[in-house]
Amino acid sequence: MSQSPLRVLLVVRDHSDHITQAGLELVESLRRESRFELIGIVGTDDVQPANPAELVVVLGGDGTILRTCRQLGPQQRPILGVNLGRLGFLADLSPAEFLDRLAELAERRFQVIHHLMFSCLLRRTDGPTETHVGLNEVAVLSAGSLQMLRVDLSIDGERVTTFRGDGLIVATPVGSTAHSLAAGGPILKQDLQAFVITPISPHTLTNRPLVDRADCVYTLAVPEAVPGVMLVIDGQIRRPLSAGDCVEVRRAAETFQLARLSHHSYYGTLYRKLGWGGQTRHGN
Repeated sequence: MSQSPLRVLLVVRDHSDHITQAGLELVESLRRESRFELIGIVGTDDVQPANPAELVVVLGGDGTILRTCRQLGPQQRPILGVNLGRLGFLADLSPAEFLDRLAELAERRFQVIHHLMFSCLLRRTDGPTETHVGLNEVAVLSAGSLQMLRVDLSIDGERVTTFRGDGLIVATPVGSTAHSLAAGGPILKQDLQAFVITPISPHTLTNRPLVDRADCVYTLAVPEAVPGVMLVIDGQIRRPLSAGDCVEVRRAAETFQLARLSHHSYYGTLYRKLGWGGQTRHGN
């Protein structure tokens, strides 16, 4: 019995020349193949959670995937990234590789891996709250204040320590190769159920990254905050913080669904993207 066409939504980062050209090639190939049904071509801001797609193909980079994931909200779909950005830990297929493996996609020979997402609750000292769902990290940053920042960390209501420095990051395993890695945090394998807390330029040298369970609630309080201190979510959502505000980070109800084709290797991706092979040696 033949399968119905795979319903695909194509999400494009922008309308720059190289994105447009790559998008046209993908669209033409999908439309030529009867085993696909292309249900739409949209920008990241136009992704609708209630859509019939079985697979969301994102043309851009990891940042485009982050935006798409947030736009889908509680109605996550499997996402396959086609990389036209830089490192591309999530979007690690080139356009040529995507086109070469259309048959596998049409036959639904891909694996969907569920990854931890977070819910970030911002509690203002004067009462209002707001909640955002994300995939990579929550960062409390000294940013434009140009001053050392104090962040009090509690886990499940238990006071852990006070960090003083340029800020503090709470990252998922997917986010451990982003801002947290740049700040000196460890790389967590993407399917772990844990968060990593990474201080940024800590004033106390004994402050080191900390890894704990995903089912904990992480509270970051800023008892003293001058203008310029900022909450940043996934590098894309920014909210100013005031003295007395606090941020709560916990596991989100939804999970990020990453579509992977066969023969994908997480460590192989790290090897390529991070240059772990080093430089080629010539002679003795």
